[in-house]
Amino acid sequence: MLSVFDQGPPPPCPAPFNLAAHVLRRANDHSDKIALSVLQSDGSEEWTYGALQAAILGTATGLLNAGLKPGDIALMRLGNTVDFPIAYLAAIAVGIVPVPTSSQLTEPETARMIADLKPAAILRDPAVACAAHPFQITLEELSRMRALPPAEFEFGDPNRLAYVVYTSGTSGKPRAVAHAHRAIWARQMMVEGWYGLRNSDRVCHAGAFNWTYTLGTGLMDPWTMGATALIPEPGTDPDTLPALLRRHNATIFAAAPGVFRKLLKTAHDLHLPNLRHGLCAGEKLSRHLHAQWAEATGTELFEAYGMSECSTFISSSPAHPARGEALGQPQPGRRVAILGPDGPVPQGQEGTIAIHRSDPGLMLTYLNAPEEAQARMQGDWFLTGDQGAMAVDGQITYLGRDDDMMNAGGYRVSPVEVEAALSKYPGITQVGAAAVEVKQDTFVIAAFYTGPEKLDDDALRTYVEANLARYKQPRAFIHLPELPTGGNGKLLRRALPAYFKANTP
Repeated sequence: MLSVFDQGPPPPCPAPFNLAAHVLRRANDHSDKIALSVLQSDGSEEWTYGALQAAILGTATGLLNAGLKPGDIALMRLGNTVDFPIAYLAAIAVGIVPVPTSSQLTEPETARMIADLKPAAILRDPAVACAAHPFQITLEELSRMRALPPAEFEFGDPNRLAYVVYTSGTSGKPRAVAHAHRAIWARQMMVEGWYGLRNSDRVCHAGAFNWTYTLGTGLMDPWTMGATALIPEPGTDPDTLPALLRRHNATIFAAAPGVFRKLLKTAHDLHLPNLRHGLCAGEKLSRHLHAQWAEATGTELFEAYGMSECSTFISSSPAHPARGEALGQPQPGRRVAILGPDGPVPQGQEGTIAIHRSDPGLMLTYLNAPEEAQARMQGDWFLTGDQGAMAVDGQITYLGRDDDMMNAGGYRVSPVEVEAALSKYPGITQVGAAAVEVKQDTFVIAAFYTGPEKLDDDALRTYVEANLARYKQPRAFIHLPELPTGGNGKLLRRALPAYFKANTP
């Protein structure tokens, strides 16, 4: 049997359609229900569904009044506050195309995005780094827009452009991933395929408002179901999360593996009486960490695998737990294959994980590199670049990447981008970057470089802080007489971690 798992087609996306209208479809019927609680040490900031919808549609009116129109691109340079999802959904509601970005990006990084996208406007918190642009709508202006009369949703073809997210391309240049309005329709396949989500759930996500993992799993999906989203306020000490989960009766807790790892190490009390289970994504969940969490809390962790180009589409769930080292299985309505050069490989053999082009969650293209998007197609399959093997029952085991992409703290980072920044530093003649394991299941980015002499680590840290987002910054700098290369002289990045171990006491 070949490694193709077809869960049957999902129900077709309605037309006309609007992503934001779909997210807020429960708002009128649940206007007094709490949609969002921003968890604080001494209470919470609460938003009902009615207040949330009014703020979103008022902001949408304000964006139109400011001169933006459907189809315009708006780069989002906002911080970790509720302003982020309100502005994001407001733009989509009236056909404006938001580009959510991490507040950790530096001014040079945003300058490249602005040159790439040519946005009509920037939605801007002055405290967040951003390159110059002639039209910026400030955080203060956005806040005032909430009180304006509500805009009407702009409905249209579900395949039209809705939003753009950036991901690190294999070339090292971040790619602008263009998604259609139908992408939100595809996320309903996660409800039973990963979340086990009910409208009575109180879903706490440990991430920032402006992280796409939080935006989808922590906010939009609970709202689509009529559930309650719980987000810790900015600056919350991770050690306080268990107490917040108890105090606010969280039933589902979502985070990157690093958060669960930290809680197991530092939390004094992991008794979580209302928690049904946890959700994990962003990097591979180790069996060791999974077992530790289950023993400490009496609850399961359900892992999901995905990518910016298609969000998650393989996962374990309460209905279908993962076996052994497996990730889980394709979600209902997904069509997934394990491909070799000639197509699907036999079950049990290694190949590249691929998603069918008909999946409603698959991106439209890369705005800045449509040819690269096309190059990732093999017939009707989109290649993820990750290796896996499919068992007879469809469960898929992750076997690593077929390129050198790094994953540290839940963020995928291209080594080429890190290397390009460091190669400009005086005294560096060659540089390579790789993720290294500093302790069990904990990975950081390390930079390996050659040059006449060892450079000052503090000076290197200061340099990368000014030129790379925090999650892209190397945490270790290793000076070597030469970097490992292959027979053709090409850098062997996969050999670099061994040099880290050899140079670390």
